[in-house]
Amino acid sequence: MSLIDTGTAAAPAAGPTPPARVNRTRLYYVLAAVVIAFFVVRALLGADDLTSAGAIRAALQLAVPIGLAGLGGVWTERAGVTNIGLEGMLIVGTLFGAWAGWQWGPWTGVVAGVVAGALVGALHALATVVFAVDQIVSGVAINILALGVGGVLGKVFFEGKPAASERQSPPIPDMGTWSIPGIDDPLGKLEGHHWVVISDLAGILRGVFVGLSPLTVLAILLVPLSWLILWRTGFGLRLRSCGENPTAAETLGVDVYRTKFMAVVISGAFAGLGGVYLVTVSSGTYLEGQTGGRGFIGLAAMIFGNWTPVGTAAGALLFGYTDALRLRSDNSSVPALLAFAAVALIYLAVRQMWRIYQRDGGGVLARRVAPSGVWLVAVGVFAAFVALGVSAADGWGTTGIVTLGLLIAAAIGYVGVRLGQRTEAGTLTLYLPTAVVLGVLTLIGFDVPNQFVGVTPNIATLLVLAFATQRLRMPAADGLPYRRGQG
Repeated sequence: MSLIDTGTAAAPAAGPTPPARVNRTRLYYVLAAVVIAFFVVRALLGADDLTSAGAIRAALQLAVPIGLAGLGGVWTERAGVTNIGLEGMLIVGTLFGAWAGWQWGPWTGVVAGVVAGALVGALHALATVVFAVDQIVSGVAINILALGVGGVLGKVFFEGKPAASERQSPPIPDMGTWSIPGIDDPLGKLEGHHWVVISDLAGILRGVFVGLSPLTVLAILLVPLSWLILWRTGFGLRLRSCGENPTAAETLGVDVYRTKFMAVVISGAFAGLGGVYLVTVSSGTYLEGQTGGRGFIGLAAMIFGNWTPVGTAAGALLFGYTDALRLRSDNSSVPALLAFAAVALIYLAVRQMWRIYQRDGGGVLARRVAPSGVWLVAVGVFAAFVALGVSAADGWGTTGIVTLGLLIAAAIGYVGVRLGQRTEAGTLTLYLPTAVVLGVLTLIGFDVPNQFVGVTPNIATLLVLAFATQRLRMPAADGLPYRRGQG
């Protein structure tokens, strides 16, 4: 065999495929199209409360505590420490914020709540960073401890006080609101016309810039500030390196212990501020149990946001928005959201169908029965059952027939997935039938049960997390114990 070098370079070793970079311009176009589609659905169904100033303002109030807890989670988990104790830090923030705010004013309450949350964060850091206690165990212990301390100190602080009880504080002085002058009346008039896009934007701007609490403005500013610190400063780079590879960070001279400790303390301060927001802005008083699991929802928002400040804020706004619509009890809002979900799922199905069409060389059915062909059979069966269900609504009802058709379509789609081991068929079997169900329910004027409306925020959070998890990546060393010199 000749050993002459032919000049052909050796093929590089196969390695893991890096994740595709996001085309930001295309992403902005898609987001703009989604927003416009939402406005059109609002106008067609007359669900004017979807973009009203009141709904937006309520969504912000409900989203801020969740967002602050989630932002605290971003800081600590970017440093490699899991913080399940955010709920307990929220509780401590509500208690001490209400106690100090009632006696010395709301801004003193803000300082007290932030300090209390930071101290609980320091306790979590001491246990997990210094003594290497299991991070989940420590977080759960903090949540349990905060519940007990809240019950005891609530009795000590507030029992026997005017207009208070052991579970409720006296009213806390109001902080007041801020508004951009001169925009309320013009935006209100535009909103009242209910025009597509123009009135929607007017309602959103009016909800964001009119009648906001100073704490709301502070919480909004903390999102870009956190991004700047974590991604544009040397301290942020060192902190994130501790969450990705603390051993490598140590070899470069980073004090991993101190950095992790500081991150967890900052996390507790953010959560404490969220607790203060609940008692000073959302309700004006302390109530035992008023956090309502917002610390855990903040963790879900953090995961949805891919451990980034802006994404976490978006996840918090999603939950706050759906919760605001539920509390405002507008019967047209939730059906309109279902119709919009149907439109979004149809778009996803069409996009996935086009990908399959291109992958199969322009033919849906190649020389053999491809998974895409099996999927088409599944959708055809399901569509037939939907038509039968709508026409037989006076018999045993639409719901039973549509459900049966959905089960059959899912079974056929599963066969397609197993046939070619291609997940596109399975996702299509999920997207389009669900869209058809939601569309049919909207067209026949289906009354959404109150029980469903009550859990709409939870369902929205679960669905978003389910669809978003494929593109998420947590810090590599998140939750892993670290000891100095282990490398």
